[in-house]
Amino acid sequence: MDFIKTAIEQATSSIRAYFYIFSNNSIFVRETSKDLVSIPYFEKTMIEQLKLKGVCFFGTYKNIPCYCAKITPGNLSEPLPDILSDKYKFINLRSLFGKIDPIFWSIAGYARQIFDWNINFQFCGKCGNPTTRKTDEHARQCEKCNLTFYPRISPAIITAVIKNKQILLARGINFPDKKMFSVLAGFVEPGETLEECVKREIFEEVGIIVKNIQYFGSQSWPFPDSLMIGFIAEHEKGKISIDTQEIVEAHWFEADNLPAIPGKQAIAGKLIEWFSLQNKHTYSAFDATK
Repeated sequence: MDFIKTAIEQATSSIRAYFYIFSNNSIFVRETSKDLVSIPYFEKTMIEQLKLKGVCFFGTYKNIPCYCAKITPGNLSEPLPDILSDKYKFINLRSLFGKIDPIFWSIAGYARQIFDWNINFQFCGKCGNPTTRKTDEHARQCEKCNLTFYPRISPAIITAVIKNKQILLARGINFPDKKMFSVLAGFVEPGETLEECVKREIFEEVGIIVKNIQYFGSQSWPFPDSLMIGFIAEHEKGKISIDTQEIVEAHWFEADNLPAIPGKQAIAGKLIEWFSLQNKHTYSAFDATK
């Protein structure tokens, strides 16, 4: 494995490291060509020169240390080290896909989740005292009550609802792209199974009752800390009746008449692609293993 996740930082002769530097929802990258970028590969002395905050070691790539950190854009308006040219810039983390080697896209997602945990749990949620980062695992521990905080993972279901040869797609209120439609998704509630969550979310959002729920696959989705668990379900009964607090519109679509949809980097895109492929073959539309 080229990338090794670990909180244990070994003594190393490497004076350079990969730095996954975040500011709000953006990541700091270097342009390598018109459409491609790379993760900054700096000498460790750049930590002080760039005034990075919340620096956290999270693993190695081909034995090279990897760190995540925070920077304020204001720091980049000050006189910068000579190593930084105008080829360095911030881009939205979501837009990183397709512009960088897939392994670095994956590492960037993991780095973002470790970064969020390290920044967001500086203080104990129980007693309010400062926490300190442990050196043997990714965990922060309260200095007073010893409560331990691990990186947060929020499970969410995402489901392709099928009716005959149509798929149910909706346009959410909070979608950045106001023309894009996607399959339905929602967070799992306490005391709820994944299948119960599928039924509840779909009924709450569009008034549809589903059956024949089958597992499709999963994806870590670091926006900010979701584990997306994909399913395929069959329409049982009900007409579309949207929850206007979350959904702008929802419709049934055939494979040859799809609207703007998520890319294949997202499990939503994979579910819709699966639906499209199913309609080009004769086997069951509910055999998710093929």
